[in-house]
Amino acid sequence: MGAGTADTTTPHPHEPHDTGLSAKLNWLRAGVLGANDGIVSTAGLVVGVAAASTDSDAILTAGVAGLAAGAISMAVGEYVSVSTQRDTERALLSKEKRELAEEPEYELTELTGIYRAKGLSEETARQVAAELTAHDAFAAHAEAELGLNPHELTNPWHAAFSSAVSFTIGALLPLIAILVPPVQWRIPVCFAAVLVALAITGSVSARMGGANPRRAVLRVVLGGAIAMAVTYGIGQLAGVAGI
Repeated sequence: MGAGTADTTTPHPHEPHDTGLSAKLNWLRAGVLGANDGIVSTAGLVVGVAAASTDSDAILTAGVAGLAAGAISMAVGEYVSVSTQRDTERALLSKEKRELAEEPEYELTELTGIYRAKGLSEETARQVAAELTAHDAFAAHAEAELGLNPHELTNPWHAAFSSAVSFTIGALLPLIAILVPPVQWRIPVCFAAVLVALAITGSVSARMGGANPRRAVLRVVLGGAIAMAVTYGIGQLAGVAGI
């Protein structure tokens, strides 16, 4: 290769073309958001209880109960959601497989039309469609028509486990932050720890999605601060009223 000649056959190191990369990033982003939910919901709960009572056992019980309930809820919700999505995808893939078996010529014409719509000439579109069909007709049609990779459907059990674990990890931070310091420092330390953690998760999720980190951090930190302020106020009122 001569000097100044670009190698068009090798992907640029900063432009990965791994077909599983997008899915991996989505999982990582989902994990960060799950941890964020665990931080905010548990922080709001323990701050509210701590504002009403200095009893460590009561705070611990409320925090653990909130952590367990939240993790289970996240897992079940994610399992149901992904299972429904997977069932729909399987039904679409089954229909596509049946159509390929019953009407191969029509499907080839349909695939050609898809590539024509993307800007290819009639001849090139038909050639591309024919070659992809010859290589793996089912995968080619599933990707082009449905936007699905039949070999990489999301596993609902993986989704449920990931959500439960990420929520639990996030929830542990405010629980520890509220219980370890002396009574008079519990709420300030918890507030500070939670806001720092939210700033980190907001920045990470924004950078993974290519969004503006400042806006993302501001939104998530402000939301967490409001949640804790509201539950703190409710706890104070409950403590004064002797509830």
